[in-house]
Amino acid sequence: MVYSFKGFTPVVHESSFVHPLAAVTGNVIIGKNCYIGPGAAIRGDWGGIVIEDGCNVQENCTIHMFPGVVVKLERSAHIGHGAIIHGAHIGENCMVGMNSVIMDNVVLGKESIVGALSFIKEGTAVEPRSLMVGNPAKKIKDVTHQMIAWKTKGTRLYQTLPGDCQHSLKEVEALRSIPSERPTQDSLYENWNAIKASDQ
Repeated sequence: MVYSFKGFTPVVHESSFVHPLAAVTGNVIIGKNCYIGPGAAIRGDWGGIVIEDGCNVQENCTIHMFPGVVVKLERSAHIGHGAIIHGAHIGENCMVGMNSVIMDNVVLGKESIVGALSFIKEGTAVEPRSLMVGNPAKKIKDVTHQMIAWKTKGTRLYQTLPGDCQHSLKEVEALRSIPSERPTQDSLYENWNAIKASDQ
């Protein structure tokens, strides 16, 4: 659902998809080919949120800020399931792992990767191409060309998801038995583990 707040109505490009079970409120701008998953809360009530082209904000993520702050996700940022972004700036083509927390005034440098369950404390400036892990998160190494290529492939898959959802996602009643002609998942998508292994 999309909600106006104090005169601000969210702007969502027509090529993007906001799941009906997500909540997008107030001063929010969502660019092209973005996917906002169910349970995501993107709350631009006290400040602004800019989500640039090609980003994905997956299920149960929260994006918010202290008053007067603008949160920005640059192009192709990839925010994993359950992550929290509070008052931070996420650089282009970054990945934030599942259930990670990125705190206020963090600047996550371009093409950085944050491991799942990591915590980046307030005010941290992360250099581009950093792999950040832990609580508090620390740089453990540079992101390799292979790692960012794998991340970029995953983000491109998410960039096709808005169009897929617009054309084929619909609310239905569950079936009570398995149809004999049901397709297999393998016929729809390449095996991701095989793709990852081929890049290493």
